[in-house]
Amino acid sequence: MNAEALSGIAAGSAALLVIDPQNAFVHPEGTLGLSGVDIAPAQAAMLSIRRLAEQFKAAGLPVIWTQQVHLEKDASRERKVLASHTSKRKRVSALSGTWDAEFVDEVADLVDDPTYVIVKHRFGGFYETRLDELLRMLGTQTIFITGVTANACVETTIREAYLRDYDVVAVLDGIAAVRPEWTQTAHEVWSHYLGVTASEDDVSTWLEEQQKPSVGALHHIQLEVGDIQASEDFYVGVLGFTVRKREAFRDGRPFFNTHQGLGLVQAAGELAQEGRTLGHFCFPAQGVDEIAARAEAAGHRIVRGPGPGPYGHTVYIADPDGNEVELFDQK
Repeated sequence: MNAEALSGIAAGSAALLVIDPQNAFVHPEGTLGLSGVDIAPAQAAMLSIRRLAEQFKAAGLPVIWTQQVHLEKDASRERKVLASHTSKRKRVSALSGTWDAEFVDEVADLVDDPTYVIVKHRFGGFYETRLDELLRMLGTQTIFITGVTANACVETTIREAYLRDYDVVAVLDGIAAVRPEWTQTAHEVWSHYLGVTASEDDVSTWLEEQQKPSVGALHHIQLEVGDIQASEDFYVGVLGFTVRKREAFRDGRPFFNTHQGLGLVQAAGELAQEGRTLGHFCFPAQGVDEIAARAEAAGHRIVRGPGPGPYGHTVYIADPDGNEVELFDQK
């Protein structure tokens, strides 16, 4: 297990991917069950998957489901000289339009948006599907992978995700194999080459930590300058900063910010004679109201807010030296 490795993952960049939780692979009367496969591990994995899916949904994070669908007549597969894996079972699994292909009752009610269902016709969740495009639209960098079966569809998808430079977390409680004796080797390969392995508890703890009030990376710094034109000549003309937006500051003074995260505003009064001074630091945050209450309880001055700001719900807090720290809610 690798709980520490999860600490660097930002929740906003994560999604849960559930591979093929279908009757064919989980139900006793599905294709694998009728073929003599012990489906008890798959049924146990569904319990973990349900808990994880509920937690991801509650945190506002995407839950994506793949659905294996086979065709009764598959001309592409029939061209093969060597026997396909589908011929090694009692019947072809998850045929289109059949009960076998449907999601199992244990999780079916959670599959509530067809946008997040990826229909696939081969092992890999990425192979000739829209999964990659969907993940990129969602801003996903880290994929928490669960599902069945470990050594076929799950492992193929893990490899495909790694080859596309996603960060991969295999959640072992939510993954089941056709043959349990294969799992240890699979887990070692995944953790050595393709990502990290984690338990359901590891992921739940990570999700809980992600919901706590926190501050993200520096968003921008604002400087009050004695001569805004001279400063623009320096930062833009000499250093090569690029202007993002110009506007009047809230009290009418000229202001512009740059794509590099620097904001410049003309200083007023004595500050204009003395030269530049720090206006404020700005950070995205989670739980702005909670952070403001915590700061006020600790005796720090709330300069302004919490309330509406240029980037959302915002508070300005003075640090022990009087510097203003701007925090805005990134949600």
